[in-house]
Amino acid sequence: MKIEFTAFPRSLQGTGASRRLRGGGKVPGIVYGADKPAQSIELDHHALYRHLKLEAFHASILDMTYEGVKQQVLLRDVQMHPFRQLVLHVDFQRIDKNKKIHMKVPLHFVNADICPGVKVGGGVVNHIMNEVNVQCLPDDLPEYIEVNLDKLELGHSLHINEIPLPKGVEPIPRVKKDNPAVVTVHVPKVVVVEEDVAAPVTQITGQTEAEAAAAAEGKDGDKKDGDKKKEAGGDKKEGGKKE
Repeated sequence: MKIEFTAFPRSLQGTGASRRLRGGGKVPGIVYGADKPAQSIELDHHALYRHLKLEAFHASILDMTYEGVKQQVLLRDVQMHPFRQLVLHVDFQRIDKNKKIHMKVPLHFVNADICPGVKVGGGVVNHIMNEVNVQCLPDDLPEYIEVNLDKLELGHSLHINEIPLPKGVEPIPRVKKDNPAVVTVHVPKVVVVEEDVAAPVTQITGQTEAEAAAAAEGKDGDKKDGDKKKEAGGDKKEGGKKE
């Protein structure tokens, strides 16, 4: 996928100048590399933000037109506002066709639904890595790397050195040495939900057993107090009667 964009010279530097640029719908940036001096640039925010939504814009060689001249560059850094949809700054690196580049390339997983671990074993696919850092000449850089899962068994993993890479492309030395797992199929975890057991309720009063017992005890106590008062009243009457 070929992506082209236009950059313009940026003469003013500093925080205040960059703030004014953003207020005018522009994004400050810089382009460097290929044994040439770094250049301060500015880009249209709307066009850049639209490009940033494309996966290929982050992992492909881009054609940047600057003062009427096309340069091939790679997107190296994007600074975003913490909570607004606003690009604060971008960095691009010029490329030399004769020098290898390091680039993070997206991984596209295919045939996950028909692999034995899922279709027969009832497992679920877990993506441990979604991109891999590779090195290659610019002309060999792939837009993405396809990972075929059609033979992946339950409980097994696929490691980076087991994935066929395009010609001229290889993992960077550290990744190649570590040979990390890229994807695995495992048995899904069973989530047990504990339900709260409601206290038994009597059908007549709608009270719990504890509430019913407390209410009954209260009634007995009131009855005993009433009997005591009656007895006391009867004693007084007997004591005041003339013989």
